[in-house]
Amino acid sequence: MTWIATLPMYNVTPALAALWRELLDDALRAVTPDVAIIDAGNDLHALWHRDDLLLAQTCGYPLMHGLQDRVQLVATPEFDVPGCAGTDYSSALVTRASAPLATLEACRGARAAFNQDDSNSGMNVLRYAVAPLARDGRFFGEVVCTGSHLGSLRALAEDRADLAAIDCVTMAYVRDALLGLAQQVRQIGWSAASPGLPLIAANTVAPETVIALRHALNAANDAQPQRAAQLRLKRFTALTFADYARIGQLEDEAFAAGYPRLA
Repeated sequence: MTWIATLPMYNVTPALAALWRELLDDALRAVTPDVAIIDAGNDLHALWHRDDLLLAQTCGYPLMHGLQDRVQLVATPEFDVPGCAGTDYSSALVTRASAPLATLEACRGARAAFNQDDSNSGMNVLRYAVAPLARDGRFFGEVVCTGSHLGSLRALAEDRADLAAIDCVTMAYVRDALLGLAQQVRQIGWSAASPGLPLIAANTVAPETVIALRHALNAANDAQPQRAAQLRLKRFTALTFADYARIGQLEDEAFAAGYPRLA
């Protein structure tokens, strides 16, 4: 079998995408020659369910909503960015730079942007943050799905939205590489923390290969300190599905507060 691999989640710019691909290639060459790096495409759910998936990255929310019986956890990256602590990450609560909003409470009736319905960093943690403030299941005046964190940031900058929750790693990359966009938004807070985006393998991958992948990822990162600095990447650490239960807890608490969806 020829396996497939891809790291689609943090390709904020072409330069960053190239660095992630280099890291992936270095790691894979140390594990097996029978693998092809592919373009993830638009249907990430189909990708994550493939039996020939040697390595990819997913979000913790879909991981805990349908992937647990299909994949193994390989590792979770640790980043050197504001909002990260070990393998945990938070989302920056962000508004437009010119908006007269200083707190989450002040955003009542405002327009919220989020990236995807199944995003932990863009939807789930924002829902959790807003739940105690909602009245009769509502807080925002309007909610728009943008398709990506960059799309949400552009919606803020273009005055099509007033608030978004942005993965702190994405936000750090934007501040590093897309300064013009970063300057058009302003952070007003942080979300709750939860485990970061995990690297996964299909259940068809041998357990010893999963261990080899984890070691190879760390070796590849350590071998190129300049690349690691550009990616703000410290190391890869093994987590369990139990560690990711925190994501379900955030959802459950929002539901218990009578706030099942962003509204």
